[in-house]
Amino acid sequence: MMRLPPFRYIAARTLEEAVATKAKYGAQAMYVAGGTDLYPKMKRRQFEPQVLIGLRGIPELRALSNHGEDGGLTIGAGLTLAEVAEHPQIVQRYPAVARAAALVSSPQLRNAGTIGGNLCVDTRCTYYDQSYAWRRALGFCMKKDGDTCWVALSSPRCLAVSSSDCAPVVIALEGRVRLLGPEGERVVPAEALYRNDGMHYLEKSPDELLVDIRLPQREGWRAVYCKLRRRGTIDFPILGVAVALRTDVQGVCRGARIVLGAVASRPLPVPQAAETLIGHTITPELAQEAARIAFKAARPLDNTDMALSYRKKITLTYVQRAILQAASRHP
Repeated sequence: MMRLPPFRYIAARTLEEAVATKAKYGAQAMYVAGGTDLYPKMKRRQFEPQVLIGLRGIPELRALSNHGEDGGLTIGAGLTLAEVAEHPQIVQRYPAVARAAALVSSPQLRNAGTIGGNLCVDTRCTYYDQSYAWRRALGFCMKKDGDTCWVALSSPRCLAVSSSDCAPVVIALEGRVRLLGPEGERVVPAEALYRNDGMHYLEKSPDELLVDIRLPQREGWRAVYCKLRRRGTIDFPILGVAVALRTDVQGVCRGARIVLGAVASRPLPVPQAAETLIGHTITPELAQEAARIAFKAARPLDNTDMALSYRKKITLTYVQRAILQAASRHP
């Protein structure tokens, strides 16, 4: 049985206290809210913090409010995935966000895991997400304790895969995130939070805390999220497709965003596929044309579940399906 290593737990009461505590302990400390990804990784010795800074008691992280500048919605990063999936405002105004949250893992883990945690969830790989003994027998990998990427031996960077369900949708909706660190606060587009590197996959310092997600008013837009996984619950995505469309009263597409998940080390926007739709009435043939462009951009690797060739081909089906669902006036 894998057990947690010893650690000290400090429950922060305010954002400022959490950030100050992280600055005090530096690399020895990590933030924790739900811990549904962190604790298993600590058991496998992938993360080895000596101090955990608890965030569950910070009221601001659990707030949900309208923001005045554009009539959008601010979602506290500490809201659980179950709360996001069921909150009436989110369900009504941003159903794709609620849907993505509802598709994460199992009911028990959604009751503990947070939307902020899902946006920042660690990248995954067959050669990395194993017990310490398994990884040691292999010789470890460059993501932790080694210097080789076992997915592609000549790769100069880690190829672990982004596995967030909520990130593609938030990016497709052009959301922003607020970060707070020792050097102050900054608000960045959600797309800018990620980099295509399996080890250093977030464009934020470890000292920065994700405070909230800011979704702009999306009047006239319709978004959907489709997820592929082996089982209907528990499993991480092996393909995620987020599509957001804006159509006029004649059904002509006036705006489009397509983002793929679980095919790279970051959520992957496909602007060329989205541009194919703009200015046209969306038909199955047009959706298929956009899906072909997304298919070319998707380069899944043999480091997650199911056969690589199947995961590549199914991109065509899922992108076309998501586009047609987003274009439909009757969900």
